[in-house]
Amino acid sequence: MISAVAEQYQIHPQTLRLYEREGLLKPSRSDGNTRLYTEDDVERLEVILKLTRDLGVNLAGVEIILNMREKMAEMQRQIEAFVSSLNTEITSQRTRPAAQEPANSLIPVIQLRRSKKPGA
Repeated sequence: MISAVAEQYQIHPQTLRLYEREGLLKPSRSDGNTRLYTEDDVERLEVILKLTRDLGVNLAGVEIILNMREKMAEMQRQIEAFVSSLNTEITSQRTRPAAQEPANSLIPVIQLRRSKKPGA
């Protein structure tokens, strides 16, 4: 609830309402319209407070930083998914038997046999 979070972080409840109006926090609501803060909301609040209190960032800057963090997290998820699919493909390529080169390929692949040189 807003009072518990405000007390825990030593901020006025109006500050939390301001953060919500600015779109920095989006707490859920109970049936009685009470703001309910999740662990994610509290973690986000900690980032906001670090930026504003410790680093002196204004709310417009906080919004930009939070948006960039979200985009970077999404990009990280996409990279991890790509690497995972790449690893799956590489693993499946290793387990498949080598395909024969089609006779009508544009560039034929010739496998050279290593011959033993006399005296080597």
